[in-house]
Amino acid sequence: MSHSLNSPHRPIRSFVLRQGRLTDAQGDLLQTLLPRYRIDPAAPWTHPWGDGRPLALEIGFGNGEHLAALAASRPGWGFIGAEVHGPGVGALLLRMRDEELHNIRILKDDVAPWLATLPDGCLQAIIIQFPDPWPKKRHHKRRLIQPGFAGTLGRLLAAGGELQLATDWEAYARHMLSILDAEPNLVNTAGPGHFASRPANRIPTRFERRG
Repeated sequence: MSHSLNSPHRPIRSFVLRQGRLTDAQGDLLQTLLPRYRIDPAAPWTHPWGDGRPLALEIGFGNGEHLAALAASRPGWGFIGAEVHGPGVGALLLRMRDEELHNIRILKDDVAPWLATLPDGCLQAIIIQFPDPWPKKRHHKRRLIQPGFAGTLGRLLAAGGELQLATDWEAYARHMLSILDAEPNLVNTAGPGHFASRPANRIPTRFERRG
């Protein structure tokens, strides 16, 4: 979702808040640990660590498995995870506590309005894995990857930065490919009209491992 998808009366969301079940430990960490690592979407942008380290953003990090693994493998980077679902945020907080990961910050809010406030070229990497495909035609307007949103991503990436997307829905993959190929600030590393191979550093999700 981006500002180009908003009607003058009501914004169109690319997500639906599901009623997930929190464990007691997750609930406790949402109260005690999240305030320490949470990004306030209403606050003016500043580098979360203040030291100029490269920043990566994962939009919709699910249970945080992939984000935590990346943060552990790149301690000199800063990672921002955007997720609206409480159980997923709680699961990531558990990993951060147990693995002593201090290079992660969390945006527990709609990411699109926040992205609009960020300066050009502030992100070295953006990762979006398995966004909701909204398969019904009447719901296609809710798909996250739209021309306006692709333009925002292209604006935020630093020169030489990387955008990684993954989906297991072929129709949505082709939808994303056509939109991203048309975005002038992005270059398809596999060539126009082609899909790239899975990056070596991308951790398969638990759903992928199940086959």
